[in-house]
Amino acid sequence: MKFSKHRKPPPSAVAAPPRTPSAVDARPAKAPASLPALVASVYARTRLALRARMLRRLLLPVGPLALTVIAGGAFAKYVEHARWARLPVSLDDAARVTAGQVFELVRYVEQSNPAALQQVMAVIARDATTMAALGASVAAIVVERWARRTQAS
Repeated sequence: MKFSKHRKPPPSAVAAPPRTPSAVDARPAKAPASLPALVASVYARTRLALRARMLRRLLLPVGPLALTVIAGGAFAKYVEHARWARLPVSLDDAARVTAGQVFELVRYVEQSNPAALQQVMAVIARDATTMAALGASVAAIVVERWARRTQAS
């Protein structure tokens, strides 16, 4: 059947692809937030004293070379204290570190030393004020991921 340039074919002449509800109506499920994103979000929302404790726990297992590279060298000032039992993280240091830098640091620690990340999660879970401020949903995700990692080890 031929049609002119200006005339549209009737709907019955053009075969439409079959409509399947699952293909059309399916929406991608919301992917759960990554652990580095959760920790960075918690870091951005907490008070400075907890930030300093979190940062100290995250920096302890990181070696000198990684300290100079992670987050564009944001943690290079701790190179001389690398491998010490206790890192001197001041409240000013904790205030200067951004959530993006913490994200990169957590991503590194998650791959290199997951046990250290469990310690950070324990620090977060122990602080009742932080857990209340975060809200039940984020707190539940943090605790659930921490528990899953504990079971996997």
